[in-house]
Amino acid sequence: MNASHPSSPTTDHSPVRCEEVVARLQESQIFRDYQDAFQTATGLPLVLRAVGSFQPPLQGAKNIASFCALMGGASKTCAACLQVQGAMEKEPGSEPKTLQCFAGLSESVVPILLGDTVIGYLQTGQVLLRPPSEKSFRAAMAELEKWKSIVDIARLKTAYFETRVVTKARYGAVLRLLASFAQHLSLLSNELMIKQASAEPPAVTKARAFIAEHLGEEMSLDLVARAAGMSPFYFCKVFKGATRLTFTDYVARTRVEKTKQLLLNPNVRVSEAAFAAGFQSLSQFNRVFKRLCGKTPRAYRAQLK
Repeated sequence: MNASHPSSPTTDHSPVRCEEVVARLQESQIFRDYQDAFQTATGLPLVLRAVGSFQPPLQGAKNIASFCALMGGASKTCAACLQVQGAMEKEPGSEPKTLQCFAGLSESVVPILLGDTVIGYLQTGQVLLRPPSEKSFRAAMAELEKWKSIVDIARLKTAYFETRVVTKARYGAVLRLLASFAQHLSLLSNELMIKQASAEPPAVTKARAFIAEHLGEEMSLDLVARAAGMSPFYFCKVFKGATRLTFTDYVARTRVEKTKQLLLNPNVRVSEAAFAAGFQSLSQFNRVFKRLCGKTPRAYRAQLK
């Protein structure tokens, strides 16, 4: 079995594994710093959540709209907000999505990708894209009457007319900023997939070191298993248990990360970076790179510029 020519690479994109990656992104200093800066600069809330995690909208963020906070206290209206989130996830894609709730407030999600799989969203919103009016407020209250929700109409009206109003052009610029940050988090998610979250067996540590040292060479499972002092069969079992990745996929991801480092140098051609990282053909390199990064190597290079 040659790691340079995987016939059917296996990638662990299970929901549990994706949730683990998103949880580590949420805990990362880079996200916390960006979240704080974004909320301070824009006055809008921002959260990072995993796919399918239908928590109360923007829970834990700063700058929650007063109207939305009041709505969250009633089960029917809270369910309506969760339905908006569900609608935004119905057709996952790589572009930001914006939907309006029953009261006309806009919420948006910007997807974070692991390869070509959506694993999470940056979510913001709770804004009006046009000034509130008596007519729009009455329309919202008509919906509440259908649900027989118990709310304080006077407080609700005050909160509704205090909702932040953002022009479409400005809101579009905000989403472009989030899209740029989401791309950064998407790249980090691939790095997290090959990092170890807890202590690993010494044999796996040896294998990692051997792989890093010989990354630019052809590498077989038998060779690395011998370096780790194990039989190939037992090594595969221990290695995947520690890294959550197959040997083949780990090598592929490590080579992609090495390639991305080399591409930071504008004088290095894409083909040179690929072969230096140990890929044996450009077709295989392009296929693996796009699978793991969600874009071609040339598109990645263009993004760096």
